[in-house]
Amino acid sequence: MGCVGLRFGPSGFAELTRMYVAPTARGHGGGAVLLGEAERQAGLADAHTVRLETRLDLTAARTLYTKHGYREVPAYTHGPYAECRYAKDLR
Repeated sequence: MGCVGLRFGPSGFAELTRMYVAPTARGHGGGAVLLGEAERQAGLADAHTVRLETRLDLTAARTLYTKHGYREVPAYTHGPYAECRYAKDLR
């Protein structure tokens, strides 16, 4: 009912590249489960930070990220869909 992707960088960070929960499964905590597992896997790979980019119009996603300790950070890329950037320290 959903998926999450991580990309690992050379300097101790993991980037959440994609997170999706099917519309019929939304509102039942699946996004939090996926996010938690992504963070767990990042930690197992010795990443100290998880970061991500998202769009302004994805308000539910942005709310989920901030609810789970993500804070807005300055731009680290300039992609066409990267309107907001967030990061969380795993240490």
